[in-house]
Amino acid sequence: MTVAYSTAVRNARLNVVRDDIDAGAGAGLLRIYDGVRPATGGTVTTLLAQLAMTDPSAPDAAAGVLTLSAITKDSSADATGTATWARLVRSDGVFVADLSATVTGGGGDLQLSTASIVAGAEVDITSFTITAGNP
Repeated sequence: MTVAYSTAVRNARLNVVRDDIDAGAGAGLLRIYDGVRPATGGTVTTLLAQLAMTDPSAPDAAAGVLTLSAITKDSSADATGTATWARLVRSDGVFVADLSATVTGGGGDLQLSTASIVAGAEVDITSFTITAGNP
């Protein structure tokens, strides 16, 4: 059975995600990795960059979309590689969500200035949204 939710329910679900990101003592983190995304919450691949989110991380979702507030760039990437997936964690590192096939140099939910990350270089997010769609 395929379930389609009202916009109000989709917004509420996204707000729960936001609230979990913000549940730590400080701002949540966006960690960007290369390689194949593991099982949800599983062992990570190579960490390319870590960016601090604002706290709170986003205003209330609208129209089934959570638009994250400004994210502080990583001034010095951890490793060189191609960004293929990302993980949202609380400030204390507790897993919130994995994102797959949304880390791109243009066109995905998570917008990077480039998907090619070089150790020591800046990594900047130009846009980041999470959409709760219906089938």
